[in-house]
Amino acid sequence: MRSITWRPAPAVGLFLLAPLVGEYLLGNVPMADIGGLLVLAPMYGGGALLIRETARRTGRGWPTMILLAAAYGVLEACLIDQSLFNPSFEGHDFQSVTPIPWLGVSAHYALSFVGGHVIWSIGVPIALVEALTPRRSAVPWLGPPGLAVTGVLFVLGSFAVFLSMVEENGFVAPTPQRIGAAVVVLLLAGTAFALRRPRPAIPGAVPRPWLVGLAAFLASGLFFARMEDWPGVALALVLLAVSALTIVRWSRRTGWGAAHRLGLAGGALLTYVWGGFVLLSLEGDATPLNLTAQSLLALAATTLLLLARIRCRA
Repeated sequence: MRSITWRPAPAVGLFLLAPLVGEYLLGNVPMADIGGLLVLAPMYGGGALLIRETARRTGRGWPTMILLAAAYGVLEACLIDQSLFNPSFEGHDFQSVTPIPWLGVSAHYALSFVGGHVIWSIGVPIALVEALTPRRSAVPWLGPPGLAVTGVLFVLGSFAVFLSMVEENGFVAPTPQRIGAAVVVLLLAGTAFALRRPRPAIPGAVPRPWLVGLAAFLASGLFFARMEDWPGVALALVLLAVSALTIVRWSRRTGWGAAHRLGLAGGALLTYVWGGFVLLSLEGDATPLNLTAQSLLALAATTLLLLARIRCRA
């Protein structure tokens, strides 16, 4: 591994891109509330940076990052904002569909929240920034001081969100639920580091990057737009399982490269480009100002994706 040096540009880019994709491009937070980025960036961006830096510093790759992203998803949805456990989170009844009574959660929203964080809050921003900085894509971006500052910001940001949600919703999950969630977080994190380091690639061809991107766009679109019922849960599980097995199979071959990883990220990113407008409408936030701002954000995301594609070819 190359020497660890301070590389602020990609680190700052990921710090900001994670919340912009995970919340604003999604349309969950309208651009009129852009001031919320000051609180969301430490939690989202800090989490994405810690996950990426931990994996790269230990010589591990995407399997480790994905499992750590899943741990982050459970941590946020169950212990920080507690949206999965709250029967009336910000006025939404997230437990009325596909309930799992003995866990006190909705199967549909568990997949949506945790899967959403894995794919869009963590995976897509990391892949996009690494594609924009190909020469630095496999090395750490932060030295020990930068990593320590990121950790502090993540803890402070997460605590600020926790306090804000408790004050707004007046809800704290029962202790057994919080303990169970904490155990799941630890198990996912432990499994992430129990994985073997990347093995040498095996000979074999893979689809062209644009086909990988198209497949990612279709699969992520189906995942995003599925129905809020048990058949929708089944569809989500099938999509996640088939996608994971296919990606693992392709990524082990010598033909797999940075352009293919960008294809996966780009396909998922474009799902949020159109999905953000849908969610704004469903949430009743589709004002002229928000739609204009959302259009500019979607244009910026698409431009960033095109720039990353150019960098991959360079």
